[in-house]
Amino acid sequence: MWLTAWCINGVAKGRLRSPAWWTPPIWRPWAWPGSLSPGRKNAGSSSRRKLTMNEKVLFVDDDPNVLASYQRQLRKAFQVETAQGPEMGLKAVRQNGPYAVVVSDLRMPKMDGIQFLSRVRELAPDTVRMMLTGYAEVEAAIQAVNEGNVFRFLTKPCDGDTLARALEMGLVQYRLVRAEKELLEQTLRGSIKVLTQILSLLNPEAFGRASRIVRYVREIAYVLKLKNTWQLETAAMLSQIGCIMLPEITLKKIYHGHLLDPEEVQVFEMHPFIAADLVKQIPRLEGVAEIITYQGKCFDGSGNPKDDRAGEQIPLGGRILKVVLDFDTLVAAGVRKNAAVLELKKRPGWYDPEILAALETVVWIEARYLVQEVSFLQLTDGMILDEDVWTLTDTLLVTKGQEVTPLMRKRLKSFAETVGLKEPLRVLVPYRKEFSHSQPPGSA
Repeated sequence: MWLTAWCINGVAKGRLRSPAWWTPPIWRPWAWPGSLSPGRKNAGSSSRRKLTMNEKVLFVDDDPNVLASYQRQLRKAFQVETAQGPEMGLKAVRQNGPYAVVVSDLRMPKMDGIQFLSRVRELAPDTVRMMLTGYAEVEAAIQAVNEGNVFRFLTKPCDGDTLARALEMGLVQYRLVRAEKELLEQTLRGSIKVLTQILSLLNPEAFGRASRIVRYVREIAYVLKLKNTWQLETAAMLSQIGCIMLPEITLKKIYHGHLLDPEEVQVFEMHPFIAADLVKQIPRLEGVAEIITYQGKCFDGSGNPKDDRAGEQIPLGGRILKVVLDFDTLVAAGVRKNAAVLELKKRPGWYDPEILAALETVVWIEARYLVQEVSFLQLTDGMILDEDVWTLTDTLLVTKGQEVTPLMRKRLKSFAETVGLKEPLRVLVPYRKEFSHSQPPGSA
């Protein structure tokens, strides 16, 4: 043990004072200052508190006294919240999350800790899950790890230091999971942005159609109160990638509502499979690829792909794309939007009735848009182009029906400063921005 002497009235100006004034030194053990200590930290250390100030920990137990004990032991080191029983725990995860770590007791009424943590895993897959129990049961531990993907299994009584160290390890695991997820999401966003920009350069009409259907897909999802629509919107944006492989004359016929001959129909029906094959090569986009595959499938099971799926067995995203794509084809042929919805209703068995009703709601709201003519500089995000945008040299840049986004304005600016644009531009402006809650993938 290192020792150091602290002299209360001892040294003054480098000399000891008179013996009459001298006070014996007080001997105290020497300690590392603050957070520099290389040894074990106590549960209230400032360094731990700094590390976890934005990462919440939830304890779930049916005994309020146990929960109060966790609060007393750990509140200085961690941002601790508690929930009495599994039902309150699930409510907390839904309403107050995300939590970095959730610690549950094993033995609770109505729902045991294994079932509870399995539900937590469904609601918040990134959250690290731990189990605390007074029963040292090997079978329960194995079941908890397998079903709830439990990170740690601790037995009660669990002293404060052991519990604190387990929470620290849980927080480290949570940060690793989040860092990996953020890296993957950045990679995905970059890949999607590259693909959509390639489509916009190689085939503005295909890109225009993709942009139009993304807007309708997003608005239908809003009406249906769907959550986590990123995958759905991404599928809509990439649904026309396969059209790059099709002859330009075939695409012009399709996007302007003209009839195709049998050979052209056969070639066109291949584009969803081409797009899906491209997209599924990107990690974590397998679900997006499946939606793209089923964009031509009717609700009654007819159409492509020719398999046994029908009704709700067809991916929801595929059912939405089918409605929106057929609607867009009619509008591109010159059919008014309200009339296009009525035409879709005349095709029994083709569409999911709930999705078709949602489209009708979207079109009704859209009918209240104002038509305005603006200059390029007056374009703002959320406006909808009511006509094609051309350069002064008669190059088509953007097709009618697309929502104005930052990416579009950036692209138009480059052409406006070089070859010039035909102005004014006719746009639709909503009375109210019902659907201004998000942007299509790749637009930023």
